[in-house]
Amino acid sequence: MILYEYPFNERIRTYLRLEHLLLRLGELLARAHPLDHHFAIQTLFEIMEVGARADLKSEILKDLDRHKQVFVGYRGNPAISEVALEQLIARIDTCYATLRDDEGKAGHALAGIEWLSAVRNRITIPGGTCAFDLPAYHDWQHRPAPQRQADLARWAGEIACLAEPIHLLLQLLRESAVAQKVFATQGHYQQSLPQSRTFQLLRMWLDPALGLIPEISGNRLLFSVRLLRRTDEGRLEHAADAEAELEVHLCA
Repeated sequence: MILYEYPFNERIRTYLRLEHLLLRLGELLARAHPLDHHFAIQTLFEIMEVGARADLKSEILKDLDRHKQVFVGYRGNPAISEVALEQLIARIDTCYATLRDDEGKAGHALAGIEWLSAVRNRITIPGGTCAFDLPAYHDWQHRPAPQRQADLARWAGEIACLAEPIHLLLQLLRESAVAQKVFATQGHYQQSLPQSRTFQLLRMWLDPALGLIPEISGNRLLFSVRLLRRTDEGRLEHAADAEAELEVHLCA
């Protein structure tokens, strides 16, 4: 089954983008080839771009505090494991303190590395990181893999304050899911959402054997799924004859 996720607001959209980039960075850091490390640096710059939003840090801190207040309210509940609860609250506190105490925007310290800033300025230009443009970067790519990996790990540490809070907040959001199985007919499914809850994320699984691609749209009031099929020419067309069972999780 292929999982598709659709955020219902800009804040969760930003969290998902950061998670996507952080997971990619983790994959690339573990590899040894210079080309993998080139894309690791590019991913690091992308994380810095997304993390540069002025209100991002305050939004994450507010979310962490909101979750903490909810879980603190569970103390003394006989149906809740006190050990697991206290571990979770401690994890939230650690994320909150680490992010709060980090001054400036994510990765701001990397701006002081002159040649790395030069790479950032040229990496979006097609072929802009050639050896004749950036000899210092070319030299770095020819250094031993362990040295490059150590450099990358150090630079990634400058944005680490974002990683754990983002992973934790998305984990808590996904674990709040209301699960259901629905059936799309004539290549389409639509559902109204209850106004008693504000859902923030839709998670949907689709069997790849069906050869269908979901086009999801929605807001806090409703969501719809339009099933598409890729033609031999590579175009996407509405699969008006398609019927499919969808597993849907609505996360608040």
